[in-house]
Amino acid sequence: MRDIKLHKGWVSKFTGLESIIGDVDILYEFYQEGEGTEEEVEQQYKKAFLKLEDVEFRSTLNKPEDELSAIIEINAGAGGTEACDWAEMLYRMYVLYGEKNKYKVKELNRVGGDVAGVRSVEIEVNGDYAYGMLKGENGVHRLVRVSPFNAQGKRMTSFASVFVHPLVDNRVEVDVNPADLDWDTFRASGAGGQHVNKTESAVRVRHLPSGIVVECQAERSQHMNREKAIQMLKSRLYEAELERLRAEKKNIESGKMKNEWGSQIRSYVLDDRRVKDHRTNHQTSQTDAVLNGDLGDFLKAFLMWNEADN
Repeated sequence: MRDIKLHKGWVSKFTGLESIIGDVDILYEFYQEGEGTEEEVEQQYKKAFLKLEDVEFRSTLNKPEDELSAIIEINAGAGGTEACDWAEMLYRMYVLYGEKNKYKVKELNRVGGDVAGVRSVEIEVNGDYAYGMLKGENGVHRLVRVSPFNAQGKRMTSFASVFVHPLVDNRVEVDVNPADLDWDTFRASGAGGQHVNKTESAVRVRHLPSGIVVECQAERSQHMNREKAIQMLKSRLYEAELERLRAEKKNIESGKMKNEWGSQIRSYVLDDRRVKDHRTNHQTSQTDAVLNGDLGDFLKAFLMWNEADN
């Protein structure tokens, strides 16, 4: 039944595009007969063009995993307080993006920085096609700015890595053998009141065959955190399998840049008022808007670029 609904959704989009293009033809005929204005034709043409762009863009979300929700993991790079503050800025950017686009955003795990920001943080972005939209954010993000933490006001460069995983649900089967899991519990360090901080409700699980480690302290009870940790682990295992399949098909590491310092996918140069994606060359001078969650143009540019590259 789900496939039928998706199919009908795409039929509806193409039918709507066909209809609006038909309206352009009719208005143009009226214009030629002196019964319409050039402005009316131009306005309808722009609507049709935007609709065509949207349908073309949506057609790039054609992988089964694209439909799923996403987990975003952000890790500060070398650089102490500067890098931790940058990781916190990225966290805020993705939370605002999710809220602006009607996704449900939930913090799953956080390790704070010593002075400011976070050393690492994971969030769940829940909603249709969240993973498909955000998958291009995988990689190293570079910040250049006049440092608020430097007394001399020096220009500093900071790095943070972003990993995006599809959040598996009941549409995806991932087998995990309980014997392959090593569990640990600890006291949560984030918000949540006295109950969270006084009991060992947070959990850590290591998947022995893969070495993947997941922590979760989002829920009040250890049982609920265990359930969420298993879901997070399955999501990472699923992503690892997708990576393997892509690498076999393309003989490269899944078409994304390696997460190494110096291989950044995007630079945010605040004093020059410039954000540039180094894969697509898409850039903007609206740095504040981007950091406030206006990522749509960058996400679309990557999806179109990635589709053409494939």
